[in-house]
Amino acid sequence: MTTRKAPRLDKKQIVDTALRLLDETGLDGLTLRALAKELDVQAPALYWHFKGKQELLDEMATEMYRRMAADADARLAPGATWRERLLAGNRCLRAALLGYRDGAKVFSGSRFTGTEHAVQMEANLRALTEAGFTLPQAVRATSTAYFFTLGFVTEEQGVEPLPGQRREGYDIEERAARLADYPLAATAGADLFQDYDEGFEEGLGLVLAGIAARYGIG
Repeated sequence: MTTRKAPRLDKKQIVDTALRLLDETGLDGLTLRALAKELDVQAPALYWHFKGKQELLDEMATEMYRRMAADADARLAPGATWRERLLAGNRCLRAALLGYRDGAKVFSGSRFTGTEHAVQMEANLRALTEAGFTLPQAVRATSTAYFFTLGFVTEEQGVEPLPGQRREGYDIEERAARLADYPLAATAGADLFQDYDEGFEEGLGLVLAGIAARYGIG
């Protein structure tokens, strides 16, 4: 009789599997027990690497960022302005979050475990301060754009968990009929719950215009 040995695990293997499982189950279904079953190990084996689910989410968010960072840099021309940097960075962030079911929820409140994010953060803050922002203003500007993107994608994925998949209850015509006594609110559904690409670009443009107007920097 032979004793079956558990496969040797490393963090990357666990995180890669967790990101794949996320698409299948969503964040609510991504438990350490489910992940252990997928990896064919006992749940305690995961605790060598992660003390709990939040530590796992922190590492998942970090890996998502690593995968995104190269694409963000590729979209920037040398000498990009602060506005161009925030546009490119937040477009890449949205694309990265949409690449995973509940991607925005994984990112929200997570703490990066590495220092890779500091490279882009340093470059963005430098571009803003060189354009005339104070450092506190630059921090507020970048974080406001980031929070807009995170919130936008959270709502977007609440309606469309994955591209081409629409959650039940978000039929535009049914909503309009139900709110017929409130004509403006009824009509607003067409802008609120569809055409997300256009809505994101318009919203991000509003945020950046507001930043420029607030701090008097074009």
